[in-house]
Amino acid sequence: MADGLGRARVGSEVLQELLEELAGRLRRSVVLDDPLVRLIHSSRHFDDADPVRVRSLLQGRADDEIVRFVLGQGVAQWSKPGYIEGCDDLGLRSRYCVPLRERGHLLGLLMIVSPDKDLTAGETADIDKWARLIAAQMYAEQLAGRAEEAEAREQLLALVGAGPTARAAAAHHFLTTGGAAEARQVQVSVVQVTRTHQPPGHVETALRGALESVRRSRWVRDVVAVTSGRAVLLRFGERPPEPQALRNQSRDILEALETFLGEDIDAVVGVGGPQPGVADAWVSYEQALVGARAARRLPHLGRAGHWEELGEYGVLLHVPDRVLNASLLPQALRTLLAAPGGPRLVETLGTFLEHAGSVPRTSEALRIHRTSLYYRLRQVQEITGLDLDNGADRLVLHLGLRLHGLLEPAGGGPGDRADGAAPGRAPA
Repeated sequence: MADGLGRARVGSEVLQELLEELAGRLRRSVVLDDPLVRLIHSSRHFDDADPVRVRSLLQGRADDEIVRFVLGQGVAQWSKPGYIEGCDDLGLRSRYCVPLRERGHLLGLLMIVSPDKDLTAGETADIDKWARLIAAQMYAEQLAGRAEEAEAREQLLALVGAGPTARAAAAHHFLTTGGAAEARQVQVSVVQVTRTHQPPGHVETALRGALESVRRSRWVRDVVAVTSGRAVLLRFGERPPEPQALRNQSRDILEALETFLGEDIDAVVGVGGPQPGVADAWVSYEQALVGARAARRLPHLGRAGHWEELGEYGVLLHVPDRVLNASLLPQALRTLLAAPGGPRLVETLGTFLEHAGSVPRTSEALRIHRTSLYYRLRQVQEITGLDLDNGADRLVLHLGLRLHGLLEPAGGGPGDRADGAAPGRAPA
């Protein structure tokens, strides 16, 4: 799938020639990066290379700490050229940076090494002239991939949407265009960015960049659809992915987003379970949405909710946000929460239920004597009016505690679906 306005197509001879012409006029090294400070083209050397430039050329990309340092200076929001401060600790010399924009879109960053920040008025005029030519060429090259990107995006969103007719048509498309016909398993992940100080265009670019880091695998094929603040990743394979591989994927996506957008972002990943064919991709998608909701509401998940590991939360999180509130808690549990010593009794009750009603294991987990445990459990029964030897009563309390755990975080985010659509409607 083409990356559209997020990144120029690497390898354009025209762009390389423009870069070399500018470098030759300035007698300085020039670099063209994408909006995420990833190398697109670099000119020949002029004895001004620093360790960062050398490593970038050898690796084909800048180190993550360099990306964070440069983006941390706000270059993605710049409307005019300026100097990026150098950093001796990172081996980075100062650079003159020109944000390349077309119709508001940030296409890339033109960097000219200038350790002493001594560019003359004539040199900056030349840079401005070539920057306009480079930006126009980048825009033209990226437009060539937009039709392909739009079609792939629409097909993927139709495949995981709520309409069975559209799903069937999209499944036929994927089966007849290669990749899916050979796959025995499909799996969908959803990435959401719900809070960041970055502009929407840069968020979309960051989502594409974060997913690029996990798209090189043994899978037959993958397809990505990126919209404002959200990305859907569909992967085809011959066998279900290993759980650890999926956990690593989620970790890598979140780390990449922090690199590109800053550590103060609010981002989560939801991972659906594997399904036996492309026609059932929508099932994995719906599971991924539940996983994303779980990641927002359950801090212990570490911002990544995997359907296969959610257990009973996978059922409870089908309750819409508009009714997922304290009114769902059983009256007996609400009474216990409000009673003197309620938090301690709730902890005792939760530990007792988690250990299947085993007094020895519960007392060991709480590090209290069994006599104290029996006393607390009697208090729970007296306050709630429920019998802990009764299976139905224990189920009510256990489900109530699970719901209470979902209510603790503020929640936030766009409701039932990652796209903010009402249940039963296809994503926009």
